Amino acid sequence: MSGPDATATVVVPPSLTSKPQLRRSLVLAIGGNPNSGKTTLFNRLTGLRQKVANYAGATVEKKQGTFHTARSTVELIDLPGTYGLTPKSEEERIAAEVILGMNTEVPRPQGVICVVDSTVLEKGLYLVLQTIDTGLPVLVVLNMADELELRGAEIDEQALARVLGVPVLSISATRGTNLERLRALIDEWPERSPQMLCRLPVVPTLQEAAERRARARNITRLVYKKPVKPHPWSDKVDAIVMHRVWGPLLFAAVVLVVFQAIFSWAQPFMNAIDFAFTALANIVRHTIPDGFWNHFLADGVITGVGAVVVFLPQILTVFFFIAVLENSGYLPRAATVMDRLLSAVGLQGKSFLPLISSYACAIPGIMATRTIENRRDRLATIFVAPFMTCSARLPVYALLISAFIVDRPVIGHFFRLPALVLLGLYAAGFCAALLTALLLKSSVLKSKGTPFFLEMPPYRIPSIKSILLLMWDRSKIFLRQAGTIILLVNVILWFFVSYPKKNGHTDVYNSYAGHIGRWMEPAIRPLGFNWKVGVGLISAQAAREVMISTLSTIYRVQENGRDEGRLQKALKSDMSVLSAVSLMIFFAFAMQCTSTLAVVRRETGHWKIPLLMFIYMNVVAYSASFTVYQVGRLLGFG
Repeated sequence: MSGPDATATVVVPPSLTSKPQLRRSLVLAIGGNPNSGKTTLFNRLTGLRQKVANYAGATVEKKQGTFHTARSTVELIDLPGTYGLTPKSEEERIAAEVILGMNTEVPRPQGVICVVDSTVLEKGLYLVLQTIDTGLPVLVVLNMADELELRGAEIDEQALARVLGVPVLSISATRGTNLERLRALIDEWPERSPQMLCRLPVVPTLQEAAERRARARNITRLVYKKPVKPHPWSDKVDAIVMHRVWGPLLFAAVVLVVFQAIFSWAQPFMNAIDFAFTALANIVRHTIPDGFWNHFLADGVITGVGAVVVFLPQILTVFFFIAVLENSGYLPRAATVMDRLLSAVGLQGKSFLPLISSYACAIPGIMATRTIENRRDRLATIFVAPFMTCSARLPVYALLISAFIVDRPVIGHFFRLPALVLLGLYAAGFCAALLTALLLKSSVLKSKGTPFFLEMPPYRIPSIKSILLLMWDRSKIFLRQAGTIILLVNVILWFFVSYPKKNGHTDVYNSYAGHIGRWMEPAIRPLGFNWKVGVGLISAQAAREVMISTLSTIYRVQENGRDEGRLQKALKSDMSVLSAVSLMIFFAFAMQCTSTLAVVRRETGHWKIPLLMFIYMNVVAYSASFTVYQVGRLLGFG
């Protein structure tokens, strides 16, 4: 790399300089502590050119992206957030294996960009020192330079670069400050010799770990020109957010706002999507001659998939709020507030973050339990995580609430009855999780209480770009599922609903699907469900939201594609309000996600726990639904 630029806060030791080349391919890893802004920088550099998956044999997310500099095409590997490289945890093991080229899932990196939160330099330097010890070229990026300046501190980058022997650059990933200089430094990255051997990190002795931490502490004292002052308003906000009384009330208010937004914000976008799919289906009906292909494309493909895709705006609203709360630094505070409640049922505050993640999807929530050191606490959290109302349940709730619950104000003119009903369903799942955790922790998973320690990141203004990228990623995942699993199930279902024909006409009641539904109807009739709902419950085992496309296909075929068969109207003519409430209760508790069971199997190492989860949750769902429906009938609501 070239010498330091007088206008940029960067120092490049001569040992890492090399002659710049014309266009070349470069593979770099980007690592850092959790909450260091590593993902924000990754998103800034790669934009939408990302691939997200899981490492083979592990549920740790793997993210790769590409970006271009003046002379290089760079493939960037986002390492799991970790505090070290000693292979004690799954994250540390994978980070070490990727850096050393031992992981066959990703190419071997030619160096590492270490992202450090400049306001807590000492904590980040421990990982930096370990990374430098591997022998790979390293670039230290001091992130959050704007926040460091706000807190009256200053770092001597020249002194830090001399001590570490690697280049140092100050940036702000949120604001995009100095990123062009970062790209220029990447262009000057030294060529990695094929013969260079990296040193494998080993688990250090207590003395070695203490010495490295002492070195990080001494370096921090040396390079801070001015000490970091406390955050100017963080303590004042925490006095309210983490208060024993105001904290829980604020959390409840935030949750109410989220549920109100799910219905009010998303509705115009849902109407637009519904209009587009309806128009497309009508075009097919009027352009393709009446017959197999007409009904197959209009009713089996477009209408069925559109019935699920229409709920995408509501799902993205949930992800938007989760991203805002997480990126702002609020969620760890909420975990501290909820620690008091969770400890009452035998869990700890660290269980809150996996549980809150499960509101988006239980799979990442189950992955997040790796941060829980106590194995029995972790198993209990895994067991109850699927009770959290994931985004896949939301389309079912939204359909039934829109069809059967009157939209009227309840609390003033802001909160409305549909939002409160949705909140009640989410609360029901959460209460079931707490009661199940209490049952487990007082019996088979009983253990001593574990002290709760959780790092509190400073409050930050969320990066709009990072939030939008997250929503785009989740949109692609949802639409990919709608275009594969949901489409496949819907096509199969359309065939089962449409055949065999009677006198050349479709007879849904006597179709293959009708026979299956009527076969299981005696078991579900006490819950208030008819045979059509029974078919939907079977198809929902593939994915919960398939329930919507199943009912849409059945009613559309039954009505022979007429507009009068629109799903909400059809449901209202075929089900009572009590039956709809019973169905929502069933979905609140039932285990209907084969992907979640597969992840639990991989996390626990055997099928015992997933099998117990499936049986237990479905027994709870059946019992609760049965009770609601039968008691409702006795009270005259049937």
